[in-house]
Formats: sequence, structure tokens, C-alpha cells
Amino acid sequence: MIKFLFQGDSITDAERRRDNDDNYGYGYPNLFAAEVLKNRPYEFEFINCGISGDRIVDVYARIKMDIINLKPDYMSLLIGVNDVWHELNEENGVAAPKFEKIYDMLISEILEALPDIKIMILEPFVLKGCGTERYYDVFREELKKHAEAAKRISEKYNLKFVPLQAKFDEAAKGGNDTYWLVDGVHPTAAGHCLIKDEMIKAFE
Repeated sequence: MIKFLFQGDSITDAERRRDNDDNYGYGYPNLFAAEVLKNRPYEFEFINCGISGDRIVDVYARIKMDIINLKPDYMSLLIGVNDVWHELNEENGVAAPKFEKIYDMLISEILEALPDIKIMILEPFVLKGCGTERYYDVFREELKKHAEAAKRISEKYNLKFVPLQAKFDEAAKGGNDTYWLVDGVHPTAAGHCLIKDEMIKAFE
């Protein structure tokens, strides 16, 4: 059985059940798993270890228990928005240079422990909404630095990078940003489906 691990923050967590590994939450992990399981029956098992509120330093702190010990064959990682958001709201974020340093440490240690793992790095994203509009320009500018850092890490280790910001920008043209991200950060059903579609492209 091929094991696929979803890792990230609340966008990945999506209210998953902690007491039931077969419950992936309501978000893109559930949609992605459903499509893969339908098209490739009996080949895959999925685990969602996303945790709401996580920054890159929190994922790194969980590297042994929630990544290496699980020995996944595939992993997706969506992280970065809280590294900016927590700084703007609570002065407890992770600046882009440190974000890149910890991201690099995370990936290098995963690959050292699990040399055959295939990793998809998902680009963090933001739109204007009730949670972001007060400082949207700064949020957007800072998150771009984090996204660029994530992309550099993917290139350094020859990993699949899944671009998402431009996809959300294009989807939101001429409409309401909150149709896709309810508060500018957390996806609606349509937003989660957009992420799933881009992941499927990368996975295939």
C-alpha cells in the first residue's frame, strides 16, 4: 500500500478527526484522496497531519512524530500563511529568511531519513478578505517572499512545486475574493477544489 501524507496548517487540517485516520477533514486532502482512491483503487492510503495555526517552525518541531515515523511514500506540504499572519496579528510570525532556513532544514532531514519519498511543495496564497484586508498590501508582499522561498527549496531538492497564488488571482478576477477564500486565507469548497485540481495535475 502506497502511503500519502498531507502536512500543513489549518487549510490542510480542515477539521480532520484526530481519532479516525480515515477522516481527512472537509478540505482539499479529502477531495484529493477521493479522486485518487476512485481512479486507483486499493493502491493508496492517506494520512492528514495538518494542524491549525502551524508555522514552518511548528511543522519542523513535529518532523519525527508526524513525518519521519510515519514513513510516507508521498508527502504534500502547504505552509507559510501563518508565518506572515501571526506576525501581523500577534508579532509571532517567522520572517522569510528564517522561514527559508527552517524549510531547508525540514526538507533535508526528511530526505535524509526517507530518501525515496516524493514531496509536493504547495505555494502559500492569500486574497483580500475580512481576515486580511486591514493590512492586505503588506500581507501580500510578505507572503510573496515566503512563497518564493518555498519555490527555491523545491528547486534545490528537485521537488514538485504546485503554484497556487496565480490560480486564485485568476479565479477571483471580476468577482468576490471571498467566493474562493472565506476570510482571505481559508478556502471555501470551491477554493479547496481549486487546490485539489492543481495537486492532481502535479501528482499525475
